[in-house]
Amino acid sequence: MDSSTHTMLAITWFGLIGLMLVFYVVTDGFDLGIGILSLLRKRREDHDVMVQTIGHVWDANETWLVVLGGALFGAFPAAYALLLQDLYLPVMLLIAGLIMRGAAIEFRHSVPHGPVWDKVFGIGSLAAAIAQGVILGKVITGLIPGELSSVFIAVSAIGVVAGYSLLGSTYLVKKTEGSLEQWSRRLSLLSALITVAAALVLTAATWFISEVGHDRWTQPGVFHVLIALGLASALAFAYIMASLYLGSSAGPFRASVALFVMSFAGLAISLFPDFVPGKLGIVEAASDTSTLVFMLIGIGLIFPVMIGYNLYQYYIFRGKVVGGVHAGE
Repeated sequence: MDSSTHTMLAITWFGLIGLMLVFYVVTDGFDLGIGILSLLRKRREDHDVMVQTIGHVWDANETWLVVLGGALFGAFPAAYALLLQDLYLPVMLLIAGLIMRGAAIEFRHSVPHGPVWDKVFGIGSLAAAIAQGVILGKVITGLIPGELSSVFIAVSAIGVVAGYSLLGSTYLVKKTEGSLEQWSRRLSLLSALITVAAALVLTAATWFISEVGHDRWTQPGVFHVLIALGLASALAFAYIMASLYLGSSAGPFRASVALFVMSFAGLAISLFPDFVPGKLGIVEAASDTSTLVFMLIGIGLIFPVMIGYNLYQYYIFRGKVVGGVHAGE
C-alpha cells in the first residue's frame, strides 16, 4: 500500500485511541471521582451508598484502559516506547491506585477492617487521578523538564482531580437521594469551578508558553474550531450550573460529560499532527500498514461488543440507588 494509505490508517488509529481515551475518562472518571469524594464523608452508611452506585459498573469501565494500552502498544510502538520511559513512575502510581481501589471494593465488606478499606478506596482513587493528571501534563508539555513544565503538570493534576470529582459528584446527584444528593450538589458546584479554572490556566499556558501549541493554534482554521469548542464548553458549564440550581438529577452529569468531550476534542486538535508535541508525529510513530489493518479488523469486532455491553449495564442499573434516601442523615 502507498504512503497515503498508511497516513490515513495512522490518523484513523489516532482518532480511535482518542475515542477510547474519552470512553475511559468519562466512565472510570466518575468511579475515581466518587472514590475521591468518599474521603470527605465519615459515615459508613454514606460510603456504602457511594460504592453501591458504581458497584456493578466500575470493573467494566476499567476495560477501556486495558484496550487503550494494547492499542497504543500495537498501533504506535514508537510513541509507547517514548512515553513509557518518561512516564514510568506516574504509570506505576496509576496502576497501584487502581489495584488499591479494586481491592478495597472487594474487602470493604469486612466488618472489623471495613473502615480501613474505605480509606484505601479513597486514597487509591486519588492516587490514580493524580497520576493521570501528571501523565496528561507531561504529554502536553512534550516531556520537557523545567520549572514552568512542573507548574503546568501540577495544575494539570489539580484539574484532573477536580474534573473527576465533578463527574463523581454529578453522578451521585443522579443516583442518590436525600442529604447525600444535596451534599453532592454542593460539591458539584465547587468541582465545576475548580475544573474550569484549571482548564483556563492550562489554555493560557499553552498559548503563551508552549511554542508547539501556539504554532498549532495559529494554523489556518484551527483557532476557529478551538473557539467553537470553547463556546460549547462554556455552554456545558452554564448548563451544569443551571441544572444544579433547578434541581435536575440527570442534567448535571450529562453536561459534565459534554464538558469533558469538548475538552478532549480540543486536546486532540491541539496535538495533531504530533503524538508527542514537538517530538514525535502520528505517522512517524505508527506501525506498518499491515499491522494497522490487522488491528483495525480486530477493533472493529471488539468495539461494538464493548460499547453494547457498557450501554446495557447502564440501562439495567439505571435509576436511583435503593436505600440512599437516608444516607448522611
